[in-house]
Amino acid sequence: MTAETQEMTNLSALPSWPRLHADDIAHVVHPYSDLAAHEQRGPTLIVRGEGCHVQDDAGKRYLEGMSGLWCAALGFSEPRLVEAAVRQLRTLPYYHLFNHRSHPHGIELAARLAALAPGKLNHVLFANSGSEANDAAVKLVWYYNNALGRPGKKKIISRKNAYHGVTVAAGSLTGIDRIHADFDLPIAGVLHADCPSYRHFHATGESEEAFARRLAGNLEALILEEGPETIAAFIAEPVMGAGGIIVPPTGYFAAIQSVLKKYDVLLIADEVICGFGRTGQCFGSDTYGLQPDLMSVAKALSGAYQPISALIISETIHAALQEESRKLGAFAHGLTYAAHPVAAAVALEALDIYEERDIFAHVRQISPEFLGRLSALETHPLVAEVRGVGLLAGVEIATDQTKTAITAEAVALGAWIQNRACANGLILRAIGPVLALCPPLIIETAHLDELFTILQRTLDEALVHARENRWL
Repeated sequence: MTAETQEMTNLSALPSWPRLHADDIAHVVHPYSDLAAHEQRGPTLIVRGEGCHVQDDAGKRYLEGMSGLWCAALGFSEPRLVEAAVRQLRTLPYYHLFNHRSHPHGIELAARLAALAPGKLNHVLFANSGSEANDAAVKLVWYYNNALGRPGKKKIISRKNAYHGVTVAAGSLTGIDRIHADFDLPIAGVLHADCPSYRHFHATGESEEAFARRLAGNLEALILEEGPETIAAFIAEPVMGAGGIIVPPTGYFAAIQSVLKKYDVLLIADEVICGFGRTGQCFGSDTYGLQPDLMSVAKALSGAYQPISALIISETIHAALQEESRKLGAFAHGLTYAAHPVAAAVALEALDIYEERDIFAHVRQISPEFLGRLSALETHPLVAEVRGVGLLAGVEIATDQTKTAITAEAVALGAWIQNRACANGLILRAIGPVLALCPPLIIETAHLDELFTILQRTLDEALVHARENRWL
C-alpha cells in the first residue's frame, strides 16, 4: 500500500465532510476567530499537505504562504520526519524527565541545541510550545533573582506590539491590546517599552540609527524610573512577527544591549519564529548580534511535525538554579510531555535535515528573489511599504493618499485580501493592514512564481474593491 493510498484510507475512516463541518461548529473553540461568526461561516477544512501546498476537503489546493502558523519550515509530508516519529513510537512511545529519569533522544536534543545556541547558552529546559517556553522564562528569571537574594528584582520589560504567547505570563509579555482585553492581562510587574517600528514611530528627519538611540534612551529612562533594582529582564523577538513583521532598525539591538548590560538586566531572546533558518542564519540572534541570557525556541524545531519547545539558558543562570534547588530539595518545575521521546526524535531529524540539505544557505540564496519581488509591489496603489528578512516579510496596505496612516479602511482591506487570497489559492495572514508571508524554507522559484501571481491578482482585485467602497 502506498503512502497516498494509506492516507486516503485513513481519511475515509473519518465521518463525512458535512458531518465534520457540523461537528466543528458544534464543538470546536477556534483560536483567533470570531466565535459568533463561525456558526455561519464554518471551517476551512484542510485534509492533506504536500511540500509547500495543502488541500481542503473539496480538493482545492493552496500555496501555504504562512507555513501554517510560522512553523512548517520543511513543508508538509516530509517522509524522514514521519519515519522518525514512527520509529520512536515503536521503541519508546513516552517517557519523562522527572525525578532524575531521562531518555536518549531528550539528552541528544539538549546537547545539539546547546551546540547550536549563541554565546554561553548551554542548558535546556523543554516544554511543548513557544508560549510555555516564554512562560518558563519568566519563572526562571524570578527564581534566579530569588536565588541571588534579590527578591525585588522581578519586573520584566517587553515591547508594544510584541508577541510572546498567550499563557498568563507569556500573554502579559505580549504587547497587543486584544490579547489582553477582558482576560485581565497583563499581570503586575510586566512593562512595555517602545515598538521599534521605524516606519510608524520615527520623527521627521530622524535616521534609523538616531531612532534606535532614542528608543534605547527611552528604555534607560524607564529602567531608572522604575528603579534598576526592580528590573529583572528584557524580552524581544529578533524580528517581530505577529506584531506586524517589524524588522529592527539599524543599530537597535546594539544600543538596547548596552543599556541592559549597564543595569544588570537579563536579555531573553524569543526565537520561536526566527529560529532555525527563518532569517537565513540558524537564529535571528545570529543575524542581529543578540547575546541572550535565555533563548526560547519552538515551531521550526520539529518542522511543526510534533509539539516541542525549549528554553536554553546560560551557565550563570543554571548555577543559580542548582544552588536554589539544593536549598529547596528540588527544582519544582516541569511538564508531563516536555522532551517527549517522539517529539525529540522528530526534532533531531529536523536538525539533521537542516544541516544535510543546507537549508539555511538555501534561504540566503532565495531570499533576495523573494524580497525583491515583494519590493516590486511597492509601486502598487495599495502598498505603503514592504519589509522583511530571509523568508519572513510583511506587505503593509494603506488607503490614505500619503500612505502613512493606519486607517480602519486599511485594516478592513487587509482582512478582505486575506480571504480573497485564500479563494485564489494562497494562504497568507492579515495582521491589521499588514499582509504577513512566512513560506516554508524549502520554497523554490516555481513556488515564488505561483505566490506572486496570486498576490498580484489579489491586490488588483482589492484595488477595485477599495474603490467601489470609496476607501481610497
